[in-house]
Amino acid sequence: MGKIEVIGLGPGDPSLLTTVARGLLTAGRRVILRTRHHPTVAMLDAAHAFEDCDDLYRAGVSFDEVYRAIAMRVLTAAADGDVVYAVPGHPLIAEQSVVLLLDAAAARGIAVQVHPAVSYVDVAAVALHRDLGDVQLCDALDLRIDAQKPALISQVYDRDGAADLKLRLLDIYPPEHTVTRLHALGGPEERAAEMPLAELDHRPFGYLDCLFVPALDAIDDVRRFDGLYAVIERLHAPDGCPWDREQTHASLRPHLLEEAYEALEAIDAADPVALTEELGDVLLQVLMHAAVGKREGTFDYGDVNAFITQKLIRRHPHVFGEATAADAEEVYQNWEALKQQEKPRTSILDGVPRSLPALAASQSIQGRARRIGFDWPDIEGPLEKLREEIDEFAHAEGAADREDEFGDVLFVIANIAQRLGIEAEQALRHANEKFRRRFGQVEAFAAAENVDLHDLDLAGLDALWDRAKATERVAGPAAR
Repeated sequence: MGKIEVIGLGPGDPSLLTTVARGLLTAGRRVILRTRHHPTVAMLDAAHAFEDCDDLYRAGVSFDEVYRAIAMRVLTAAADGDVVYAVPGHPLIAEQSVVLLLDAAAARGIAVQVHPAVSYVDVAAVALHRDLGDVQLCDALDLRIDAQKPALISQVYDRDGAADLKLRLLDIYPPEHTVTRLHALGGPEERAAEMPLAELDHRPFGYLDCLFVPALDAIDDVRRFDGLYAVIERLHAPDGCPWDREQTHASLRPHLLEEAYEALEAIDAADPVALTEELGDVLLQVLMHAAVGKREGTFDYGDVNAFITQKLIRRHPHVFGEATAADAEEVYQNWEALKQQEKPRTSILDGVPRSLPALAASQSIQGRARRIGFDWPDIEGPLEKLREEIDEFAHAEGAADREDEFGDVLFVIANIAQRLGIEAEQALRHANEKFRRRFGQVEAFAAAENVDLHDLDLAGLDALWDRAKATERVAGPAAR
């Protein structure tokens, strides 16, 4: 078995070849090129017979498949003796085929030596006249980018790829964000052209192109979580906002509840614009509490993020592990079993927050009791119990007794709703909204007839109420 030497051809100008690379290319050894489409190859191949892997690109379905096939071709060639594998740029900068080759060779005990080379990053720094020590190297085909750091993006090899990249970047950066297209770096045809991000695909791209994207300031990074986090950090800094820095978990408690209810209201209204805003307000409350925890030294956002991320992975073994789940019900049962392992409880009712609205809490605890069989077998049982509780309420004496019996009535009603799949809290909110709507119509009728509602007896008010209901029936479901 021969030795595999991996070299980089540099960014494109043969003068940027390293002495080692030039020596290996001209030593008469078998040379396999990842691709012949590189300026350096054209300058050297006239005197040397190089093999290439361009046929694999033409036959491959995906880049990953092509790179694996290339790695296997090089390994097979090494069975007949020493081989030089040459790739554009640097062998270990944006060069997946070399990574795959190293893994496969290690598994087979084959020696591979990788030689350093000039990369596109080196010449990009010169073309941009800036220090790229903080730059992130990104792949346009698998874009993962931190908007608050500058980025060099490779694999922008045609206009379609540039168009797709532009759309993904516009999810993060504003359309006017200035980017720089770098072409044929390090060679005589080198060009650097600045343009607004929105115009990225207005010009053709080729395999010698890459893209430089400057960083966004934290407060301008408005479409990603990192930007919001940076704003919260600034507000809670020693020289930040006095009001924000005075907040505690207790002082923020009512805001969390209020924002959650406003989000529910937006859901009920089927208003996506309002829901977008209200979910942002809910997220703000989470970050505010995390900032308070950080200031007090008890926890920070990283802890919050780690807890929920690890919990989601842990409780979805059918996605992240080897377990299976045939349907949503099995997922739920697995979730409950894992939760019991993580948080052993003495009662099945543990974990239902006492701060839940009463109807919601009642449905939750009765639902848990039902899962162990503690419930009526059919709907007739709770309906009969409801009639019994209403009768007991009617005969109750004294305020305390009436309150107790009334609670029993509501408890049974919550059971009936839970059994029928009705969210009692939601149903009551709908009933409240229906009353608001109809009573508003009653007020409108009275105003149109110059009648003061205070002057009407119950019969007169009932007549206006019936008119309001009739108006809704005529208007149809949309009015309700």
